[in-house]
Amino acid sequence: MSRLLGSVRARATLAATLVVAVALVAAGTAVLLSLRSNLLGEAGTQAERSAREVATELAVGTPYADLSLDVDDRPVQVVDDDGVLVAAGEDLERITGTGVDAVKPQPAASPGGEHDDDADDDDDDSGESLEPGEIGGRITVSDGTATIDGDTEDYRFAAVPVKTEDRGTLTVYAGAPLSAEHGAVNTALTVMLIGFPLLLAVVAWVTWLVTRRALRPVEGIRREMAAITASEDLARRVPVPGTHDEVARLATTTNETLAALESSVERQRGFVADASHELRSPIASLRTQLEVAAAHPELLDLDGAVADTVRLQRLAADLLLLARLDAGERPAEARVDLAALAREAAEGRTGVSVRGAEGPVSVAGSRGQLGRVLANLLDNAQRHARSAVEVTVRRDGDAVVAAVADDGDGVPAADRGRIFERFVRLDAARSRDDGGAGLGLAIARDVAVRHGGTLTVHDAPAGGALFELRLPGDRAGTARDM
Repeated sequence: MSRLLGSVRARATLAATLVVAVALVAAGTAVLLSLRSNLLGEAGTQAERSAREVATELAVGTPYADLSLDVDDRPVQVVDDDGVLVAAGEDLERITGTGVDAVKPQPAASPGGEHDDDADDDDDDSGESLEPGEIGGRITVSDGTATIDGDTEDYRFAAVPVKTEDRGTLTVYAGAPLSAEHGAVNTALTVMLIGFPLLLAVVAWVTWLVTRRALRPVEGIRREMAAITASEDLARRVPVPGTHDEVARLATTTNETLAALESSVERQRGFVADASHELRSPIASLRTQLEVAAAHPELLDLDGAVADTVRLQRLAADLLLLARLDAGERPAEARVDLAALAREAAEGRTGVSVRGAEGPVSVAGSRGQLGRVLANLLDNAQRHARSAVEVTVRRDGDAVVAAVADDGDGVPAADRGRIFERFVRLDAARSRDDGGAGLGLAIARDVAVRHGGTLTVHDAPAGGALFELRLPGDRAGTARDM
């Protein structure tokens, strides 16, 4: 069962069928109750009509023997104020529901076969005050059974009071059969019991077909994703249906995700290839020097071996930091004085001057990573500057800006986006000594983005390059500083 309901189509079909079933049961119940109520009301009306016909005969003084009591084989009783049956249909054998179970009239107490009631009370059982010859307007309705000529049926009885001139107040009970009501209700119930399952079957079948058609594109997306997973070909895309609905948007989003994944994988592969290439050079150089030293100790270039080791160490540290950034490592939410950090980064560097805002200029982030950004920017500026590098730290509204400017040749406008890519070095900085591995600016830009900021390059006032690091200011720290 759980496997069957594991399908969206099966769950949708079951849910639609259950909803329709509940609606049909509710509607069917309402129809049956309404039908029964209408039929009972009709039976009550027929019973009242029959009772009023007999009451009209009594009001005009018709003797009991001449009353129309056997019309349409309906049960009729005439009861006096004392509850004594004074007239009834000849074929009536048994009756319940009227309060008078007798079916044979009592012997007449007055000459002429009439029951004489000397009571002068004008009040009947219903509380109405009637005049002689008047028929009461308050009708009492009850349900019961009656047996006529051996046939027992259910009836609805209507009780109509009437005041006579010489027999006092009489009550006429007349019944209308409920067989039509029972038959109609049973017929409607039978139709519902047969029709509802057929209708539910049709609903389930149609829902199954419609759901299958609606989910067909989803199955196509699933098959294509499975094929992409098996082939590891991220250049493939899932089919986008032309329905412009949620499924089409799902396919579009899936293709966008695949494109982003393909781009990420390509960047990762390029990163690994570039990292392998950059690592191979210092490792090969170091190995060569060690092999030469092993064979000829007097030829050992100790300074070169140390330089290659340092370069290898820095490259490994850069690669490790980039890997941590790519893994989504969030910077620590510490309060960092960017002006003080800039002065620390510039300390001991020749030709570097720092101009900062008075007092602390706080940002929230990792002190180590932000210090690495400033160090990389200063290394890059010193590498390309002719004589001087200037660092400026200032507040700019809610942001904090650290600008590093040099007086070198600057960065061509066409290369200002490319220089922040990994392992990219401009032609003027291709040499190992001058250009490094091409990771400094990439690391600086990634760290800035992780801190919610930006790193851009512009033309410096002295004609060189101006790198501008813009970070959100630490409002809590600024408020404390004030």
